[in-house]
Amino acid sequence: MPPEVGAAASRAPFGERLAAARAEKGSLCVGIDPHPALLGAWGLTDSPEGLERFSLSVLDAVGPVTAALKPQVALYERHGARGLAVLETLLARAADAGVLTIADAKRGDIGSTMQAYAEAWLGEGRPLAADAVTLNPYLGFESLRPALDLATATGRGVFILALTSNPEGRSVQHVGGHASVARSVARAAAAENAGPGPGHVGLVVGATVGDAAHTLGLGLAGLNGPILAPGVGAQGAGPRELRDAFGDALPFVLPTSSRAILAAGPGVSALRDAAERTRDELA
Repeated sequence: MPPEVGAAASRAPFGERLAAARAEKGSLCVGIDPHPALLGAWGLTDSPEGLERFSLSVLDAVGPVTAALKPQVALYERHGARGLAVLETLLARAADAGVLTIADAKRGDIGSTMQAYAEAWLGEGRPLAADAVTLNPYLGFESLRPALDLATATGRGVFILALTSNPEGRSVQHVGGHASVARSVARAAAAENAGPGPGHVGLVVGATVGDAAHTLGLGLAGLNGPILAPGVGAQGAGPRELRDAFGDALPFVLPTSSRAILAAGPGVSALRDAAERTRDELA
């Protein structure tokens, strides 16, 4: 039996594990974004050592009170192999603590290269394997098939970019109106989640997109999977913006905040208080 199949037999599917975490700890996801300025504000050096202290402090502080943690992979990659080693440590420590992780890697490619990305972030026993990974579908949704299939086999999840809040995104994602790229991505993701139970194929939809999801006819309430919604806090989104953006799909949303919570560090209690306050405001 391939190791991925054996692991899937002993691990609940990602959709079920995320639903359980949300029921226990609320829906907030905290981004771990170790920007150089933030490291400096914490009194840490912009180095692998500072990166590790920062990352593990966030895990210890907010892991017990949030549904998931989302490390921004690029901010580890900028430190080279030693930075990625810190990310490996963070992912392993989070797994030991029972804290779900979403690697914000935004990977996307074709063929054997996509297969390699899938194995790196979703493969059983891989040092960078997270509970879920973000993916970029703009080489065609089916180019992601290796990751979609491996996530199913290993009981992990994926979050696929659908509707982002950066101004440049409109030039690709909104084109076509009700036949838009964003709608085709959302419909393809929903098809992957067909069946009983919460699906493991999620979407990334910015919390600050306003009524764009409704205007473009994304049908997010029918996704049967989670919606990762970055933009809470420092980028301006709060409860009202989430209601405007997601409407009937709000129960599926995993609102994500990074800077507004991380700025409360480096004290563990202050970080946890900030996370709990944000979580409760969004409930």
